[in-house]
Amino acid sequence: MIRPTEVKAAQGHTIWIRYSDGIEGELDLGHLAGCGVFEAWNDRAFFETVHLSDARAIAWGDEIELCPDALYMQLTGK
Repeated sequence: MIRPTEVKAAQGHTIWIRYSDGIEGELDLGHLAGCGVFEAWNDRAFFETVHLSDARAIAWGDEIELCPDALYMQLTGK
């Protein structure tokens, strides 16, 4: 099973992510910023707290998690 191994904030509302199969790249999440729970991303310091949760989801705090499989498909175009 392919899982994320590393994630960090990049410019704007972009994250850089690496997966266990070696695929890596940047994903712009700006289309989500400012909407609902994603309003928290307007605080740059909070956006930079991106991390891998215990379940290997892409997470910010305890309230925001993004599906790593969906992000993988977006990154690879699959």
